[in-house]
Amino acid sequence: MAEDVFKALADPTRRRILDELAERDGQSLFEICARLVTKHGLGLSRQAISQHLAVLEAAGLVVSRREGRYKFHDLDTGPLERVMTRWLRPPSAGSPTSTESAERADTTESTP
Repeated sequence: MAEDVFKALADPTRRRILDELAERDGQSLFEICARLVTKHGLGLSRQAISQHLAVLEAAGLVVSRREGRYKFHDLDTGPLERVMTRWLRPPSAGSPTSTESAERADTTESTP
């Protein structure tokens, strides 16, 4: 599952699609294509965008729902949260915070 998420995020067009869905959920394929053209200058075909959406759906990052003739796409951040928290640990007592570690590194580098 994590491999699918990383594969989906590896492509800049798919990241832009996720950006657009993060800005406004529930977009149709037509709306996503129009936003990619107007905001990012990406003139990809609807078929190409549809294939990118299929990769995002397979990774669980996009959920689609049908309403009549239209299919709407929503962002699902669940897979991203699971991947990111995999390597994050809660700070334990006595362990330096990331700010303390950065400050310590700065003073070490400036010492002759």
